[in-house]
Amino acid sequence: MHEHDHLRGHLQGKFRIAVGLTFAILIAEVIGGILTNSLALLSDAAHVFADVFALILSWVAIYLTTLPASNRRTYGYHRAEVFAAFINGASLIVIAGWIFYEAVIRFMNPEPVKSLQMLIVAAVGLVVNIIVALTFMKESHDNLNVRSAFLHVIGDALSSAGVIIGGVIMSLTGWYLIDSILSFVIGLVIFLGSIRITREALHIMLEGTPKNVNIDEVSNEIKKFSFVKDVHDLHVWSIRSDYAALSAHVFVDAQSIRAMQNTLSSISNMLKEKFGIAHTTIQLECGETACMNSLLCDFRHVSENSHEHDEHDHDEHDHDHDSGTSK
Repeated sequence: MHEHDHLRGHLQGKFRIAVGLTFAILIAEVIGGILTNSLALLSDAAHVFADVFALILSWVAIYLTTLPASNRRTYGYHRAEVFAAFINGASLIVIAGWIFYEAVIRFMNPEPVKSLQMLIVAAVGLVVNIIVALTFMKESHDNLNVRSAFLHVIGDALSSAGVIIGGVIMSLTGWYLIDSILSFVIGLVIFLGSIRITREALHIMLEGTPKNVNIDEVSNEIKKFSFVKDVHDLHVWSIRSDYAALSAHVFVDAQSIRAMQNTLSSISNMLKEKFGIAHTTIQLECGETACMNSLLCDFRHVSENSHEHDEHDHDEHDHDHDSGTSK
């Protein structure tokens, strides 16, 4: 097994543990919220449900990145993460709406809450969230997918802390309205997060430009090369949240085949270093005069600099086509 596959397997093992612990807290908070009559605890349980889904989503996404592409799915199954994120975000909007509705009803008709029991359940949830967060702290610095799950867990830890604060206030003052107020705040946190997730997933599905990429800036950087005259038909899109692709036609001075290859390599390396775009498809073009001089005037090149995404199970003809063809 390659080192890359070993690391992926180790990370999937961490996700199995995290999903198990978080799911146990979900069950505990649902039961605890019902028994203690705490809407804040039930609201936090909804957030924990989102965490469980997010952890499973990240876990599945990591597994899918290990599958090779095929002739029917040349990009593999990376888009499955985007569809799952969209469904996750849409369901969270519904959950947040339910929390807002219940918070308003409870605010208008306050009910007693068994604050001590609520405090105990929330405290256990906070401890588990901290454990899960520590589990992914190292990987969260390098892997965007893991980082998103890590931030979900951190957000839930903050929600649990809010429930604990509410429990202390109710124990000391008997002010039960704090339960509704905290529920509304937790619902707002979930709603804002779900809107962001849904919007980003929809943006990717609509082949939108990655949020960290400016098309004009990319074009200008390519034009900075002395041999480049113009750039047109420039497109940048995302296969998934951390995997961008680019295609473009680049008008250049007449060059030999070897110079063409060096030109493509220079542009591709720049795009990866400055914009994080690893998968590039670039077609070089030159003027009619150069064509009449029998120099190479149309050169296509596909570059995949990241070995993580270059494990395609294609036949030899497809491989040669991706590496570059000339006419």
